[in-house]
Amino acid sequence: MDTVTQLFTTDLSLWGLFLSSLLGATLLPGGSELVLAGVLKLHPELFWPAILLGTLGNTLGGMISFGMGWLLPQTQQLKHVERVRKHGAPALLLAWAPLIGDALCVAAGWLRLNPWQAALFMAAGKFARYGLLALAVS
Repeated sequence: MDTVTQLFTTDLSLWGLFLSSLLGATLLPGGSELVLAGVLKLHPELFWPAILLGTLGNTLGGMISFGMGWLLPQTQQLKHVERVRKHGAPALLLAWAPLIGDALCVAAGWLRLNPWQAALFMAAGKFARYGLLALAVS
């Protein structure tokens, strides 16, 4: 593969991973884990950039869900949302988890948790997930 083709596929791979991880963290379905695995199989030298861009995209997607929750009207308290209130922003360490992750992000926004703390805990959990997945693939 020539240098131009290598740079082009590298850039497209990273952009694809970022977009996939961003969309996958919103209420839209997505499979950024498969994209990460594919990027690392094709470009093992992109180990750290792939983890970091995947984490960034997934965290931004989670913050979009957080913002959607923030915009929801404050009505009656819900039992499951109270669990998030009890644990606060650290509950967002589980924002990566299938099925519950999106709901946690929306609930955290609805509860008006500190957005900076929410982003920090979200990023930490998502970084751990992408890191473990990348290690398993490599």
